[in-house]
Amino acid sequence: MHLDITFGRSAWGVAFALAVAAPPLSAQLARVTLPAGSVIIVRTTSPLQSASARSGQTFETTVSETVGLDEYSVIPSGSRVRGTITMARAATRQQSGVIEVVFDQLRLPDGSTFPITGKLTSTDSTERRQIEQDPNNRVVLVGGRGGIGAAIAGAGASRSPNNIFAALGAMLSEGRDVDVPAGTTLAVELERGVTLRRGGRFRGGDAFTLYTAPERIRAAQTALAQRNYYRGAVNGTLDDVTRRALFEFQVDEGLSGTGNLDGRTARALGLDLSLGGASASMSAEAASALRRDAQSLVARVRDELRASSLGRLDASRAYAQSDLELWYALSAFADNASIHEQIVRNGNNPDAAALASRALAGAARRVDTAMQSARVSSQLSSAWGTMRRQLTAYEGTGPGN
Repeated sequence: MHLDITFGRSAWGVAFALAVAAPPLSAQLARVTLPAGSVIIVRTTSPLQSASARSGQTFETTVSETVGLDEYSVIPSGSRVRGTITMARAATRQQSGVIEVVFDQLRLPDGSTFPITGKLTSTDSTERRQIEQDPNNRVVLVGGRGGIGAAIAGAGASRSPNNIFAALGAMLSEGRDVDVPAGTTLAVELERGVTLRRGGRFRGGDAFTLYTAPERIRAAQTALAQRNYYRGAVNGTLDDVTRRALFEFQVDEGLSGTGNLDGRTARALGLDLSLGGASASMSAEAASALRRDAQSLVARVRDELRASSLGRLDASRAYAQSDLELWYALSAFADNASIHEQIVRNGNNPDAAALASRALAGAARRVDTAMQSARVSSQLSSAWGTMRRQLTAYEGTGPGN
């Protein structure tokens, strides 16, 4: 049987052509968000010195270890985070030098850039607690104190330099300049989430693997509550209260105090980090796009079989069993995709949504089997291959795998 029906035979064909022209669904599925509050560890590539720094001057830092998010790499090692000096004052005989910096751009090794809103923070318990006394604190480097050539401190919420210096008070008493050498480790806290492309499975250092999936956060909240670090709701939300509890636990355990749920912290809490313990589900937008693509594929195969929407087949043609089995399998998959979209969009159970994504991947395998025997056009085969690759991230994941 030769199947050569063109896209223009029906409105469904037009819809399918538009779907092919649209951005690949894989691009939508491959984007993840590193949430606000996440702390990225970087190293300076040049000195930061209040004696010579000027407001508006930029500097670069390097991400030395790949950052992973829920088992996938998102920021490869070698990425650059750009900082900007927003205030600088050299030391005088009476007062130490001060530098304020912000971080505004992430550049990956492939040259792609992402705007970020990041501020300096500290992994030191004393400095971090002083900073967090006021959530609106401007965080600055102060000369003469601290092990990095400066102390990291909160300087109040005022935009007036005089008020900032007044808020620092006795911290300025040594009259020394900020002198942070190249290669110094700094902590950058994201004030807004940043959406990044998801890389491959991540098996790097535990300290740089961040976990944000709701079931992992719920497990951490439960473990922290059992140790009297957390008294909030066990709701799977990585909020400020949860981050503070994580930070306090990390400090007491001698871990890097970031407030991230990283691999080392998760293991110290006794959490299960096996791949089978993680749940993965599509976003609502990706589920909707997948359902539309699946429906377009059904219309495509029906056109190729010269079948009407009522199931009336061409009386002059000879049909093979495998051709009808593919039609059935694709129709069932489109129905499954519609149900899956409803579960993801309207449900309130992330674990169930992850199971639904895995079940949909199972339905796709039944189409794979039918495809092997059916005689289909190269366009249909290619379109299914593209959709099939988009589902590989959800196979073998979710509770109970």
